[in-house]
Amino acid sequence: MPINVVAAIIQDEDGNFFCAKRGSWKYTPDKWEFPGGKAEEGESLELALIREIKEELNVDIKILRLFDSSVTGDIKLICFAAELLGDKPLFSTDHSELAWVSEKELSKLDWAEADLPALRKLLMPFC
Repeated sequence: MPINVVAAIIQDEDGNFFCAKRGSWKYTPDKWEFPGGKAEEGESLELALIREIKEELNVDIKILRLFDSSVTGDIKLICFAAELLGDKPLFSTDHSELAWVSEKELSKLDWAEADLPALRKLLMPFC
């Protein structure tokens, strides 16, 4: 049975997407991803995502809608479109690099395999 992992797809006022590079100490090191994490026992997916973003990036988000759900290997990645509340994150406890990337530049990053279905859906008009 796959592990449920939640992720946030966040766009800024210029249309750039927030991307995070996994730390070298993490599973699938140095790969880019949409930030998020695992839900705790009894926790809703939305609340898990809000908590994970607060813990990892010290920022608050508002969930807008479900964007994509896919299974890759042993990970079920549930992506939500989200809005950043307040300032942009400046650091991460889980990532070695943070970036705001234009839609046309997203495909140039080396993405974690679990994030590829959501990325493809996001880029559909440009494929």
